[in-house]
Amino acid sequence: MIQSRIVLHFPGFEPLDAEAHRQRYRRSAAQASSVWKAKFDVGELVVDAEGAHFDVEAQREGWTAQSRLYVFDHNRLITAMRSEPVWVQIARGFGAGFQVVRQGGAWAYLRHAWRFGLFFLFPFLFLAAGLALGINIAAVPSTFELDAWWFLLTLPAGYLIFRYGVLPFSDRYHVMHLLADWRLAVAVAENRPEVDLLIEQSADQAIAALQRPADEILVTSHSMGANFAISVIGRLLEKAPDLLQGRRIVFVTLGGAALQCSLLCSAAVLRRRIGMLARHAAVDWFDIQCLTDPIHLYKCHTVHLSGHPDAPQPKLVFVRFKHALSAERYRKNRRDFLRMHRQYVLGPDQPSGFDFTLMTAGPLPAKSFEQLESATPPTFPVAS
Repeated sequence: MIQSRIVLHFPGFEPLDAEAHRQRYRRSAAQASSVWKAKFDVGELVVDAEGAHFDVEAQREGWTAQSRLYVFDHNRLITAMRSEPVWVQIARGFGAGFQVVRQGGAWAYLRHAWRFGLFFLFPFLFLAAGLALGINIAAVPSTFELDAWWFLLTLPAGYLIFRYGVLPFSDRYHVMHLLADWRLAVAVAENRPEVDLLIEQSADQAIAALQRPADEILVTSHSMGANFAISVIGRLLEKAPDLLQGRRIVFVTLGGAALQCSLLCSAAVLRRRIGMLARHAAVDWFDIQCLTDPIHLYKCHTVHLSGHPDAPQPKLVFVRFKHALSAERYRKNRRDFLRMHRQYVLGPDQPSGFDFTLMTAGPLPAKSFEQLESATPPTFPVAS
């Protein structure tokens, strides 16, 4: 049984800071407490030289476990992009989309995981259609050969329909947020200064966090967070190669989107670090995926497609969210692709083979989830 654990968690692309992630974890832990007939007490957030972290004390008859979760969010990068004027966000978002196409990413997505390719195209096609609608309204006088003074009405009308009709409607589908996501993907691939600074700071905090003893070191990442997890742990191993002497890291990607960045031709540093982690003797890496989540490259092998076919390949572990959710909640959420994509780190309604709270704070070794069966709840060990 695991009695003490260090968790380094790298969240996905969401406008949430460390405290917001802690609050989400606490809500999920409350659900897990009910499902597993255990108690998961989530402490308050602390920010110090080790970064932002909180403690979780878990117990059930026969076992107790203490975990410290470090949250390495990238909210400040998201906030900087989303605080820009809307037209700047659109222009830079389309610029990022052009870079993804130019660098071969769009074709690679469609070739290896067509649903992710459609996910890439969606925000650009949505806004292009909205812009076309506004332009066509503005151009009505030319289309119907009306007097030029009609432009005094149609030009403002076209602008207002796009700005106060199309854009507010796009919020329902998180279109502007998705543009920012692709901007960050290009920034990560190109290892831009703001990204490199965050990676350096996070690596230093992770080195400080790993000074403390624990039965297990677990690194988890969700979605876009896989790129930061790989970059930070890779940088950690470059800066402190002896840090893991006599220890191991269980490295788990949840709906990982490392290929979102590594398939871009500029992502040489990221691809090198992917190979480093895959080959490192002290790193046990596996990738949890779900068919009903379109925002990752389902059944794709990150290490192989990043240029390391000869390296040990992380095992692909498949789950079905319908096994963890009630029939009603699954039916309600399954058509919301962003909501389903977040389910990896959200709480369960019923026992199943995978639960984020149980993996990060329970008594089971995280590596045991590499053998999970989605519909079969794990068996808890009995204390001797």
